[in-house]
Amino acid sequence: MNPTLEIFSQGEEVVTGQTVDTNAAWLAQESVQLGFNVTRHTAVGDKLGDLVGLLREIATRADCCLCTGGLGPTSDDLTAEAVAEAFALPLQFDPVAYAQIERFFNFRNRPMAAINRKQALLPAGARRIDNDWGTAPGFALQYQRCWFVFLPGVPSEMRHLFDESVRTLLTDRFSLQPGQLITLKTLGIGESDLQTVLAPIALPEQVQLGFRAGIEHVETKLLFPHDFPRQHMTELVQAMAQAIGAYVFGIDGPDAPVGDLADVVNTLMNAQQRTAAFVESASQGLLAAKCIGCNWLLETRFNRAEAQAPQNPAVTADWWELAKNLAAATQQRSGADLVLVQLYQGDDALFHDKDLSIVLYNVLLTTEGFREQSHTINGTLKRKQNQAALLALDFLRRYLQDKN
Repeated sequence: MNPTLEIFSQGEEVVTGQTVDTNAAWLAQESVQLGFNVTRHTAVGDKLGDLVGLLREIATRADCCLCTGGLGPTSDDLTAEAVAEAFALPLQFDPVAYAQIERFFNFRNRPMAAINRKQALLPAGARRIDNDWGTAPGFALQYQRCWFVFLPGVPSEMRHLFDESVRTLLTDRFSLQPGQLITLKTLGIGESDLQTVLAPIALPEQVQLGFRAGIEHVETKLLFPHDFPRQHMTELVQAMAQAIGAYVFGIDGPDAPVGDLADVVNTLMNAQQRTAAFVESASQGLLAAKCIGCNWLLETRFNRAEAQAPQNPAVTADWWELAKNLAAATQQRSGADLVLVQLYQGDDALFHDKDLSIVLYNVLLTTEGFREQSHTINGTLKRKQNQAALLALDFLRRYLQDKN
């Protein structure tokens, strides 16, 4: 069985919600990929007694604990002091750590405050983790059952220390058998509908199924044991992708990450050596922004007056003719292989009101002719803008994958 791991975040700003704890999420993902069984996330404010109590608890129940925050020079940075009290390990001055802190300030031609000396005080017997990206060294130690790793709370520093030192320390110290995580990424279908369409597929007991809904897409996650038969895993993933259908825009695996929807479209456009041009309305430039740096995008325009559909929903011929004219003119001017024209039905009041909906029309001019798609979208102004961009991009993706 894989060793258990807890993540412990320190800081009043984390507990009160002033800072989103991205460190815990990132460390959890990295730890799972290494092969740990992540059992808990805990956050404690800047209170010495609470820190001491939690450290003692974790020492009795976890095999490993990754701790972030509280290694700074100020009075509210209490991690080293809490460790010293919890485990009866007096703080000792580390001259190497102090020299590294001095070098950090000297290199930047900045004076070092006297309080920074505090950061060179480490619990007796702790293993120092050098920090070349900031002033706070990390440290690690064993107490009772648990091996603790203490890292700075600044995300960039924490990730550098983990990648450069901690990852190797973990793999050397623990016998890890990482599972195989496969993620089916979808757009246009919610978690409840995903679970419904996947319900008839029988999963082995040792396979973990989970869902994660985000702003850009919904993920269906399958975590297989390290020794799960490859052929059986492939068959299960294919069956699930087939059950979900065209909503799947990519399948992420440990050896072949696909990225987000824009990454998938970029890969398809480059592989098929196609070029494109956009005419945006509801997405207001966000569609092009999601494709920033893509050489295949020859032209993009945002013209609300020109690209807003007629208000009468019965007169479909009017917006269809407008879309064809816009696409044809854009293709003639840009020379693009594909032209995506986005229209929306609804005035400014509808677009700005979070409780009202607009109808989005996507029209794609291809070498085979025109394709069309419509959606009703609602929510805040920014949500409508983002949904409009994603749905247009997904329309292009479906054509490139021949899933329309």
